[in-house]
Amino acid sequence: MSVSGMALILFLTFHACMNVVALISAEGYNMICEFLGANWYAVAATLVLVALIVIHFVYALILTVQNRKARGSNRYAVTDKPSQVEWASQNMFVLGVIICLGLLLHLYNFWYNMMFAELAGTEGLYAPGDGFNYIKQTFSQPVFVVLYVIWLLAIWFHITHGFWSAIQTVGWSGHVWFKRWRVIGNIWVTVVMLLFLAVLVGFWLCPDCVGKLA
Repeated sequence: MSVSGMALILFLTFHACMNVVALISAEGYNMICEFLGANWYAVAATLVLVALIVIHFVYALILTVQNRKARGSNRYAVTDKPSQVEWASQNMFVLGVIICLGLLLHLYNFWYNMMFAELAGTEGLYAPGDGFNYIKQTFSQPVFVVLYVIWLLAIWFHITHGFWSAIQTVGWSGHVWFKRWRVIGNIWVTVVMLLFLAVLVGFWLCPDCVGKLA
């Protein structure tokens, strides 16, 4: 669980940094998209990522079932309203389901029109390597803006808990360092999510401004 979770966090960090390039230079971002494209290393990385997501989700499902069995009827007892982090901890599976649904939407909007289109030799509204215009097209529609904001919030809640939980799992959980890793995790994940949000908001509010800062 910790290995797959940390790998997914690192992927999100890379993906966020890559997406920010679209705010600065449309040409630069499309060069990255074409470099990755449907090359063997990009396809291999995609397959590994899918495997990690499946492993992560299945393992989470198993833990959820085990925890429910362990609690028995106690899960129906009335308890005090939990704090924010405790809420995330108690709803990790629900957040995971929202994240998976958002991922399917994201794959449809981008992967299907880009990498899959290149592999299949087809072309949609734009060329497979024209990621900039696919972002622009997607976030010109308010419904996608709202759905992606909800998705990013779910990811933030899920990973801010998952980060320090993974650190604790691998044994770096001393009394002092536990608090430090918790702060580090919150800052790291918040910055990554803000990078994604900056791209979303930039393309939504000022589509004619983005991609021209370089």
